[in-house]
Amino acid sequence: MSDGAVLHVKGRVLAGPDDVRDELWVVGGRISYDRPAGARDVRTVTGWALPGLVDAHCHVGLDAHGPVDAETAEKQALTDRDTGTLLIRDAGSPSDTRWIDDRADLPKIIRAGRHIARTRRYIRNYAWEIEPDDLVAYVAQEARRGDGWVKLVGDWIDRDLGDLAPCWPRETVTAAIAEAHRLGARVTAHCFAEGSLRDLVEAGIDCVEHATGLSEELIPLFAERGVAIVPTLVNIATFPKLAEGGETKFPRWSAHMRRLHERRYDTVRGAYDAGIPVYVGTDAGGSLAHGLVAEEVAELVAAGIPPLAALSATTWGARAWLGRPGLEEGAPADLVVYEADPRADVRVLAAPRRVVLNGRIVG
Repeated sequence: MSDGAVLHVKGRVLAGPDDVRDELWVVGGRISYDRPAGARDVRTVTGWALPGLVDAHCHVGLDAHGPVDAETAEKQALTDRDTGTLLIRDAGSPSDTRWIDDRADLPKIIRAGRHIARTRRYIRNYAWEIEPDDLVAYVAQEARRGDGWVKLVGDWIDRDLGDLAPCWPRETVTAAIAEAHRLGARVTAHCFAEGSLRDLVEAGIDCVEHATGLSEELIPLFAERGVAIVPTLVNIATFPKLAEGGETKFPRWSAHMRRLHERRYDTVRGAYDAGIPVYVGTDAGGSLAHGLVAEEVAELVAAGIPPLAALSATTWGARAWLGRPGLEEGAPADLVVYEADPRADVRVLAAPRRVVLNGRIVG
């Protein structure tokens, strides 16, 4: 398409869960629901249109060993884009990916800065590894560096204990979250187990990643405080293999990981039924491949979340939560077009017909 071309999307435009329109126009890279007068160079795309998908837990610029070069980060971002993910909340990365913001052909990224972890209590080369006395200062640093989010590692294996355990004293994490909020940032935390959740929620945290330790006792607290979860079920599927690898050295940890995996669907469905906001995230970029959003949406449906709610968790609802527009009048034209209705079968998301980013067809 030339810069002056007009794109006409025709068929069913899913502007919201209850807002279905027959067509939209893309003029100057932005959405319009009014046919532009005198348009000559018009390209028409037909199908079912959704806002560009959201991966709310993704790591561009990171692989299993730590930071990657710009060429690898570009490939990661392109893989996400070509599978329909046009908005990413990067939930921690040691790489500087600001250069992506200058590329109109790559997904938009909302960064949480670099992970903040306890010394020797996380994956090597990923995080700032610090002690509790430094937590407030590092949270302030990453709040200033990020795009409105900070990422803590809330729990990890304690090798002396031989099991998952909280990383931070309650009073320290309370002060750190208060400092992030003072600076206008929201806070999320990696949490697999049960032990850190109450302290984090009562300290004012905004979101919990994975949340496999969420129990019937804690669900009402999350719901009351409006704390969101991003379950990353495609990542939780790896727990049995991780447990097998740690069986000899850390049998208690291995058994715990298996229990968390076995009840993963019940955990997510219980959270949803209680009114806890649930969003789609894949945890791509560590040991997982990019481009898994469609699989994660299907996993949410397998857990018992209604298909329309699972779609919202990667489209309308996720974008509103992150403060980014969907298919509103005048919004940047970031959308994905499918051959069939994704509300009827979310597996449609795995095969986009067209991907439109900043008003241009890129896939």
